[in-house]
Amino acid sequence: MYGHCYDGDTLRIGLHTRSQGSLERTARHARALGANTLQIFTSSPRRWEGARLDPRDAAALRRVREQLDLTPLAVHDNYLINLASANPAVRQPSITAFRGELERARLIGADYLVAHPGSAKGQTVEQAMANVVTALAAAGLGFSAPGFMLLLECTAGGGQALGARLEELHALREVAQNLVDFPIGFCLDTCHLHAAGYDLASAEGLARTAREIGRVLGWEHVRLCHVNDSQGALGSRVDRHANIGKGQIGAGGFGRIARQTHFRRLPWILETPMDTDEDARRDLDTLKSLCQKRRTTTPPSK
Repeated sequence: MYGHCYDGDTLRIGLHTRSQGSLERTARHARALGANTLQIFTSSPRRWEGARLDPRDAAALRRVREQLDLTPLAVHDNYLINLASANPAVRQPSITAFRGELERARLIGADYLVAHPGSAKGQTVEQAMANVVTALAAAGLGFSAPGFMLLLECTAGGGQALGARLEELHALREVAQNLVDFPIGFCLDTCHLHAAGYDLASAEGLARTAREIGRVLGWEHVRLCHVNDSQGALGSRVDRHANIGKGQIGAGGFGRIARQTHFRRLPWILETPMDTDEDARRDLDTLKSLCQKRRTTTPPSK
């Protein structure tokens, strides 16, 4: 079910929240910053070995989320995982680590696990995409969880990353969905889209991009949006996040995104530079302000 980001309904705006020592404290910290949805890591994002979560901490997280109306909960997978790799030294640890991500997401009751498709470095795109599909099937063997969905995230495309083209994401889902027992959808990222060549800064570009998302991915399959400004220019393939209104998309661009029919219906997760809690509050408040402004006439994109 969509969260909403428009006048008259509850805004679902949150952030990737750094660990505060326990899952419960992390969730409470997100709420204290002004978020009502959040994304977390369930283990170190830069180590192959996955953390062993305490079931009592997971249960406490479930309780506090219900108490504070923190929904949905997204988990982001480990940065080391490359399901597209053909190198056995990377591929097998990636499959093992991804299975761990699935198991921990189920334990804590996460709604979504967000994953980058991986890098095609050293092989053709077709070979790399086939590797992703078979790796997902291997990692997901026998796995299911009520209310859970895997989200493939669009990328900026640097370093031969898969997922910079919407068609690649669509093709991955079309095949992988038949090989696993859990639903697969998509996570957008405004910085990644813009850097990959999908214009979000201009009114015409936003309308064109929204139509393309609907045509290729289907908006019904898009469940989450990472909301980040982009240091890189349109089509630069530079994955460098900027604070809202401080990059190439700009305040005007995000104002239009906040009023666009489909984008505003998604839960939004900030992954902007946040050195302090004040940085986080500032971007959260900026997004809330943009969403709460009186809606202008913005025709829906088919």
